[in-house]
Amino acid sequence: MKKTNIGELAFLAGVVIAVIAGIPGLIPSVYETWVTSVLLLLGFLVGLLNITEKEVVEFLVASITLLVASSPVASTMPQHLSWIGTILTYISVFVAPAAVIVALKAVYELGMKK
Repeated sequence: MKKTNIGELAFLAGVVIAVIAGIPGLIPSVYETWVTSVLLLLGFLVGLLNITEKEVVEFLVASITLLVASSPVASTMPQHLSWIGTILTYISVFVAPAAVIVALKAVYELGMKK
């Protein structure tokens, strides 16, 4: 399997898991730690395998926007829509490690240029 295929599957799995975990009643709360751990691992893989040098700026801008905006949106959802906030929180857990990896790769590349 090519590394892009693994990265693409990791991205798809992360989004699907985040959405499923955010819908009330589909995943028992005792598995929240496992869901979070899996999302962190998948985000790490996406950051490592999916984002090319051409996509770094666009990905980091989108990631920062998502991470900054999702917290206030998630915390101000009305009670009957709180599941949307939960999905956003899980997506943030998935995106954050990818953003860190991509940012570290960008800093390394910038530092290596002469």
